[in-house]
Amino acid sequence: MKKREINSARAPIYRDSGFELTTASKTSGAFTAETTNEREPDLYIYSRYRNPTVVAAEEAIMKTEGSAWALLAESGMAAIDIALSVFQQAKAHDQWLFFSEIYGGTLSYIDRVLAGRRGVKVSFFKPTGESYDYDLLEKMLSEMKPALVFFETISNPLLLVAEGRKVISLAKRYGARVVIDNTFATPLLWKPLEDDADLVIQSATKYLSGHGNLTAGVICGNDPLLMQNAIEYRKFVGHMLSPDDAYRLQTQLASFELRFMQQCSNAASAAKLLLSSGELDHVFYPGLETHETHAAARKLTGGKGYGAIVTFDMKGNTPEEKRARRDRFIESVYPEIRLIPTLGDSNTILMPVEAVWGAKYPEPGMIRLSLGFEKWEVIERVLGRALQL
Repeated sequence: MKKREINSARAPIYRDSGFELTTASKTSGAFTAETTNEREPDLYIYSRYRNPTVVAAEEAIMKTEGSAWALLAESGMAAIDIALSVFQQAKAHDQWLFFSEIYGGTLSYIDRVLAGRRGVKVSFFKPTGESYDYDLLEKMLSEMKPALVFFETISNPLLLVAEGRKVISLAKRYGARVVIDNTFATPLLWKPLEDDADLVIQSATKYLSGHGNLTAGVICGNDPLLMQNAIEYRKFVGHMLSPDDAYRLQTQLASFELRFMQQCSNAASAAKLLLSSGELDHVFYPGLETHETHAAARKLTGGKGYGAIVTFDMKGNTPEEKRARRDRFIESVYPEIRLIPTLGDSNTILMPVEAVWGAKYPEPGMIRLSLGFEKWEVIERVLGRALQL
């Protein structure tokens, strides 16, 4: 077959599990070079190590994040596993400090894997009411001297916004490395690496891809040694994103900024509508002045946006009444707004908080609303219909 140049503006999908090396000498050289764990190898060997389609998607994320490197994994939890595992050392007795207001899956991972299986000593920094007490945080840091601090920029589901720059500065003062889950804020609202964070992770399933049709996670950083350790760990445990998902993710990244800023705008409008309805006990949204961390959010993001999630709690005198009103709300917004237990989709979706988190968030009337990038008029009509019941 005659070889010809294909005039496509897009890189192809390389589905190869292994790559041809042609000679024993070239093979030996490739495997010797592989031990250095470079971000992009001169010769690809095996797709569990590195894949050119995945590397191309990583380079697109690097431009968005402004990072020296990015590594993709098959889910957000896989990205968390890689990011935290590179800091573990055998027989180390260091403590790690986690903010308590983080994703439930991360909390389960901390409990069952880090503490339960690996013996990591973990402690939690809890909010005071619905905001963070940074004097208390500094007291914990000075007493514990943790080796690592982990927090979410905007917490899930109460949307508490951490004063990220202050947390990083305090953690570094006491010798801690800092890992941040920036999924809800995305690099459009804040880029933690610019403020000396060590690693930033995101569930790329959410806003980076934004269409609810793939799962992926990404770790970004600037430290080359952390990159090499992360590549090695990902290779050994097999946390590699498929080339097909990497290709689709790269195409979806092209509309990321347009999508996410529209979602933030829709969320701000939805929060104001919900707050004005009089049918709710509480509306959680950092863009509202009534939110306890509004000032922190405005300072952190410069007012560019406050995320695309709104959480609210139905009124009711008893748990049963609140639960009944929650269920009527869910029924009334269907089929325009569906119950799907994720977020960041192209369409507005919701999730009943108690049904997912149970004892941690037992409020029976609470709903987490993930705004899509539909026209606001469509969302306004559906929410208005539900609030009139």
